[in-house]
Amino acid sequence: MGTNTGTEQRDAQTFAIIGACMAVHSELGPGFLEAVYQEALAIELEERNVPFEREKHLPIFYRGRQLKTHYQADFVCYASVIVELKALSSLEGVHQAQVINYLKASVIERGLLLNFGTAKLEYQRLIRSASFDKRSAE
Repeated sequence: MGTNTGTEQRDAQTFAIIGACMAVHSELGPGFLEAVYQEALAIELEERNVPFEREKHLPIFYRGRQLKTHYQADFVCYASVIVELKALSSLEGVHQAQVINYLKASVIERGLLLNFGTAKLEYQRLIRSASFDKRSAE
Protein backbone atom coordinates (compact mmCIF):
# COMPACT_ATOMS: atom_id res chain seq x y z
CA MET A 1 0.00 0.00 0.00
CA GLY A 2 1.41 3.43 -1.00
CA THR A 3 1.64 6.50 1.15
CA ASN A 4 -1.04 9.17 1.01
CA THR A 5 0.43 12.31 -0.50
CA GLY A 6 -0.98 15.78 0.11
CA THR A 7 -2.46 15.82 -3.40
CA GLU A 8 -4.29 12.54 -2.83
CA GLN A 9 -5.66 13.83 0.47
CA ARG A 10 -6.85 17.06 -1.16
CA ASP A 11 -8.52 15.06 -3.93
CA ALA A 12 -10.16 12.90 -1.27
CA GLN A 13 -11.60 16.09 0.23
CA THR A 14 -13.10 17.31 -3.04
CA PHE A 15 -14.39 13.80 -3.79
CA ALA A 16 -16.08 13.73 -0.37
CA ILE A 17 -17.77 17.08 -1.06
CA ILE A 18 -18.87 16.03 -4.54
CA GLY A 19 -20.19 12.74 -3.12
CA ALA A 20 -22.29 14.66 -0.59
CA CYS A 21 -23.63 16.85 -3.41
CA MET A 22 -24.47 13.78 -5.49
CA ALA A 23 -26.43 12.35 -2.56
CA VAL A 24 -28.41 15.59 -2.22
CA HIS A 25 -29.08 15.73 -5.96
CA SER A 26 -30.08 12.08 -6.03
CA GLU A 27 -32.57 12.65 -3.21
CA LEU A 28 -34.04 15.98 -4.35
CA GLY A 29 -33.45 16.03 -8.11
CA PRO A 30 -33.48 19.29 -10.09
CA GLY A 31 -36.06 22.05 -9.75
CA PHE A 32 -35.61 23.47 -6.26
CA LEU A 33 -34.21 26.86 -5.32
CA GLU A 34 -30.52 27.10 -4.50
CA ALA A 35 -31.36 27.72 -0.81
CA VAL A 36 -33.00 24.27 -0.60
CA TYR A 37 -29.87 22.54 -1.92
CA GLN A 38 -27.70 24.61 0.39
CA GLU A 39 -29.68 23.59 3.46
CA ALA A 40 -29.79 19.93 2.40
CA LEU A 41 -26.05 19.94 1.68
CA ALA A 42 -25.31 21.30 5.16
CA ILE A 43 -27.17 18.29 6.60
CA GLU A 44 -25.37 15.87 4.29
CA LEU A 45 -21.91 17.32 5.04
CA GLU A 46 -22.63 17.15 8.76
CA GLU A 47 -23.73 13.50 8.52
CA ARG A 48 -20.56 12.67 6.58
CA ASN A 49 -18.34 14.49 9.12
CA VAL A 50 -17.07 16.93 6.49
CA PRO A 51 -16.01 20.11 8.31
CA PHE A 52 -17.60 23.22 6.80
CA GLU A 53 -18.52 26.84 7.32
CA ARG A 54 -21.72 28.01 5.65
CA GLU A 55 -22.07 31.45 4.00
CA LYS A 56 -18.43 32.24 4.76
CA HIS A 57 -17.42 35.89 4.31
CA LEU A 58 -14.26 36.35 2.25
CA PRO A 59 -12.55 39.75 2.55
CA ILE A 60 -11.51 41.73 -0.54
CA PHE A 61 -8.37 43.85 -0.56
CA TYR A 62 -7.42 46.82 -2.72
CA ARG A 63 -3.84 48.08 -2.55
CA GLY A 64 -3.34 46.27 0.71
CA ARG A 65 -6.46 47.70 2.35
CA GLN A 66 -9.48 45.60 3.23
CA LEU A 67 -12.67 46.84 1.62
CA LYS A 68 -16.00 47.00 3.43
CA THR A 69 -17.47 44.91 0.62
CA HIS A 70 -16.87 41.18 0.83
CA TYR A 71 -17.67 37.99 -1.03
CA GLN A 72 -19.84 35.34 0.56
CA ALA A 73 -19.09 31.75 -0.40
CA ASP A 74 -21.90 29.23 0.05
CA PHE A 75 -19.52 26.89 1.89
CA VAL A 76 -15.88 26.56 2.79
CA CYS A 77 -15.12 22.91 3.52
CA TYR A 78 -12.02 21.56 5.26
CA ALA A 79 -11.00 25.25 5.62
CA SER A 80 -9.46 24.80 2.17
CA VAL A 81 -12.18 24.33 -0.48
CA ILE A 82 -14.63 27.02 -1.57
CA VAL A 83 -17.95 25.43 -2.59
CA GLU A 84 -20.38 27.47 -4.67
CA LEU A 85 -23.83 26.08 -5.45
CA LYS A 86 -26.13 26.94 -8.34
CA ALA A 87 -29.58 25.73 -9.35
CA LEU A 88 -29.65 26.73 -13.02
CA SER A 89 -30.49 25.18 -16.38
CA SER A 90 -26.79 25.50 -17.31
CA LEU A 91 -23.54 26.96 -16.03
CA GLU A 92 -21.96 29.90 -17.81
CA GLY A 93 -18.55 31.55 -17.75
CA VAL A 94 -19.78 34.17 -15.29
CA HIS A 95 -20.33 31.43 -12.69
CA GLN A 96 -16.79 30.14 -13.13
CA ALA A 97 -15.53 33.72 -12.87
CA GLN A 98 -17.39 34.10 -9.57
CA VAL A 99 -15.51 31.17 -8.02
CA ILE A 100 -12.22 32.35 -9.52
CA ASN A 101 -12.77 35.74 -7.88
CA TYR A 102 -13.52 34.01 -4.56
CA LEU A 103 -10.21 32.18 -4.88
CA LYS A 104 -8.39 35.41 -5.73
CA ALA A 105 -9.90 37.16 -2.72
CA SER A 106 -8.97 34.39 -0.30
CA VAL A 107 -5.90 32.35 0.53
CA ILE A 108 -7.83 29.26 -0.55
CA GLU A 109 -6.47 27.43 -3.60
CA ARG A 110 -9.31 25.05 -4.51
CA GLY A 111 -12.91 25.67 -5.48
CA LEU A 112 -15.89 23.60 -6.54
CA LEU A 113 -18.73 24.96 -8.65
CA LEU A 114 -21.80 22.71 -8.48
CA ASN A 115 -25.06 22.97 -10.40
CA PHE A 116 -28.11 21.18 -9.02
CA GLY A 117 -30.49 22.54 -11.69
CA THR A 118 -29.85 19.88 -14.32
CA ALA A 119 -30.95 16.23 -14.59
CA LYS A 120 -27.40 15.15 -13.68
CA LEU A 121 -25.33 17.08 -11.11
CA GLU A 122 -22.77 19.29 -12.85
CA TYR A 123 -19.52 20.16 -11.14
CA GLN A 124 -16.24 21.85 -11.94
CA ARG A 125 -13.03 21.87 -9.92
CA LEU A 126 -11.13 25.14 -10.02
CA ILE A 127 -7.57 25.54 -8.76
CA ARG A 128 -5.96 28.87 -7.92
CA SER A 129 -2.72 29.25 -9.82
CA ALA A 130 -0.03 31.89 -10.09
CA SER A 131 -1.65 33.04 -13.35
CA PHE A 132 -4.71 34.16 -11.35
CA ASP A 133 -2.55 36.71 -9.58
CA LYS A 134 -0.63 38.05 -12.58
CA ARG A 135 -1.62 41.49 -13.74
CA SER A 136 -1.10 42.46 -17.36
CA ALA A 137 0.84 45.65 -17.99
CA GLU A 138 -0.81 45.99 -21.40
